[in-house]
Amino acid sequence: MMIRKMQEADIAAVAALEAQIFSMPWSAEGFADTLPREDVLFLVACEEDALFGYVGVYCTSDEGEITNVAVAPAARRKGIARALLIELKERLAALGIGRIVLEVRVSNEAAIRLYEQMGFCTLGTRKNFYEKPAEDAYVMVCQSEQ
Repeated sequence: MMIRKMQEADIAAVAALEAQIFSMPWSAEGFADTLPREDVLFLVACEEDALFGYVGVYCTSDEGEITNVAVAPAARRKGIARALLIELKERLAALGIGRIVLEVRVSNEAAIRLYEQMGFCTLGTRKNFYEKPAEDAYVMVCQSEQ
């Protein structure tokens, strides 16, 4: 498996994965509009022509905000999300970004456990952050020691 920057050719597969997983998915056009921005980084986990997952982050001078972490259902529990997050953290550190924040559904126990294992801690809760279904989100942060 290889982790690399998302390319324009990946947009259809990423959008299809997004639609499969999330109740309010980004469209292919949303990815196409966002991908060229200099303040955005998307990584994909793939092997030959198969895309297994992706992660996206908006970057400011000192902080990254993860938009989504997605892994195809058939490829879960194989360390893909962990590998994506490790690579993301390394790339952000190389850019001088040591603080990463994200929101996660309070019911997504598997993701919360992974984020905690990756050094994230819960800062608080955003009430009714998610729709379809309505649900609170934990705000989690990982601060590296730079």
